[in-house]
Amino acid sequence: MNEATTNNWLLLIHQIPPKPNAFRVKIWRRLQQIGAVSIKQSVYAMPLSDESREDLGWILKEIIDGGGDGSIIDARFIEGLTDEQIVAIFQNARKTDYEKIISEAMTLRSNFEGALINDPPVQKKLSAVSRLNKRFKEIVVIDFFNAPERGTAEILIENLFNIASGPRKPISDSKVNTTAMNGKIWVTRKNVFVDRMACGWLIRRFIDSEAKFLFADGNDSSSGVGHIRFDMHGGEYTHQGDKCSFEVMAETFCPQDKAVTRLSEMVHDIDLKEAKFGHTETEGFNAMLIGVVACEADDMARMEKSMAIFEHMYAYFLRK
Repeated sequence: MNEATTNNWLLLIHQIPPKPNAFRVKIWRRLQQIGAVSIKQSVYAMPLSDESREDLGWILKEIIDGGGDGSIIDARFIEGLTDEQIVAIFQNARKTDYEKIISEAMTLRSNFEGALINDPPVQKKLSAVSRLNKRFKEIVVIDFFNAPERGTAEILIENLFNIASGPRKPISDSKVNTTAMNGKIWVTRKNVFVDRMACGWLIRRFIDSEAKFLFADGNDSSSGVGHIRFDMHGGEYTHQGDKCSFEVMAETFCPQDKAVTRLSEMVHDIDLKEAKFGHTETEGFNAMLIGVVACEADDMARMEKSMAIFEHMYAYFLRK
């Protein structure tokens, strides 16, 4: 039921006795586990589906068995709350979940640096990565509208496993011959934001000015003939160690371009939610990219609009 699109919703409207408090907490936790979100006091929403109906039905039974009351209804919102606002509530709930995963993944990544795979502490950290991956998959199940932070969390976890399993693939120290890449189709995940936008700009600016892009579902990492994948699971150009995808592409295709390097440092801090480089321009740069996402739902439109922003920032750093 991921990436659901709907104008119809299931609503659980309930009344729970004030005592015991443990029962109220139990029901609240059960609603969190199935991915329901609160839209009003004692009113929880889910996308309309058979799975949602069954999950809410079991919770309603628990409420009634515990001395409470409630109803489940199919609903469409005519005035007041809009579908877009409800989708945003779902995405914000998962954003919080993914940010916890991202924070822990970055802590584990720091712990891996310089460690040997056969050291006992590393084996314990590998178990920690597996537990983190399990939590990530649990969140994905209730991420009905594909929150943007999901891709970052997925790539960071993949990198943790890669770092733990052996030395990472070295990044090229000289500019790559891009002639063979002309006419290729560049594939990335849907719902593009800063890292994928930046990669798209670099591809058009330095590799193929007529490059075409294809936006795949988050779980689809397959590669077709003539496709080059970036910032996605199994991609030819994706996160590597502590570097975001744009940093990898910048060091591969533009290793001596200091303006591109400065751009990549800002993209790193925005994408990985760090202040590693802490450039003064980063906050305003991020605000402009968020504005593009707010105005454009279509991925290709986002990519095209963001390219002008990257080009202007590139010119600024060249002059600076």
